[in-house]
Amino acid sequence: MRVYQCEDSLEGIFTAIFTAYEEKQNPRDTRISLSEELFLFAEHVSVIPHREKTFKVMNTLKKQFGEEDYLMLCLALSSSHEKKAQAVYQTVAAGLKARCARGHLFDNLADDWVNLAFCLARGANNENQHLRGFLRFQELENGVLFARIGPKNNLLTFLMPHFADRMPLENFMIYDEARGLFGIHPAKKQWYLVREDAEILGFNGTEDWGLSKKEREYQELFRTFCHKIAVEGRENRKLQQNMLPLRFQEYMVEFQ
Repeated sequence: MRVYQCEDSLEGIFTAIFTAYEEKQNPRDTRISLSEELFLFAEHVSVIPHREKTFKVMNTLKKQFGEEDYLMLCLALSSSHEKKAQAVYQTVAAGLKARCARGHLFDNLADDWVNLAFCLARGANNENQHLRGFLRFQELENGVLFARIGPKNNLLTFLMPHFADRMPLENFMIYDEARGLFGIHPAKKQWYLVREDAEILGFNGTEDWGLSKKEREYQELFRTFCHKIAVEGRENRKLQQNMLPLRFQEYMVEFQ
């Protein structure tokens, strides 16, 4: 067995997949690992992310399986599951072997790896849809719109295009505190990611950078509105938590 060890990133995993095919490895005897764990009786190969190889894999996946299934694979790779790289690799290998038509890569859910990749993608997509609705921007003193999240999955690359498309004229930032990752969108320009320690940027919370006076006023009005429209006799905390999980509430103005 040959084990390709790579970093936990789309570039790292796609480079490992490219290398496995370049070396004509049999998928049954190949593993892609995100850890430095050593396997008995296996040959271990360290893989360094390679931009050109990554784009070749991306183009092949889009051409062979279509944009929708390619997006599903990327969503699966945004998961924190330790076996996501192997699940995506085996799913791609099975799809190429069966010459799956566009939109049919995940049809064979009886396959354990395909099923795992599908479940990871579905879970990440559900959280992505939740964040689109639950994310709250706050206006800082300098006029920048700022939002803080802490998702289970690494979804910033999926959230930024969504909000950049809807707020092209705004300067805004989304901070993934679970990964120390900032998504930054300058007005009328392309968005980009910055992986940096928040303290280096002088940030330990919105209080450090200061909320604008108008923002504080509107937050208080919004919280008051939410409390006033609530009907005490019809309060149902369990239903509320089903519709709006607690892990999202700590980032929402109306629950602060």
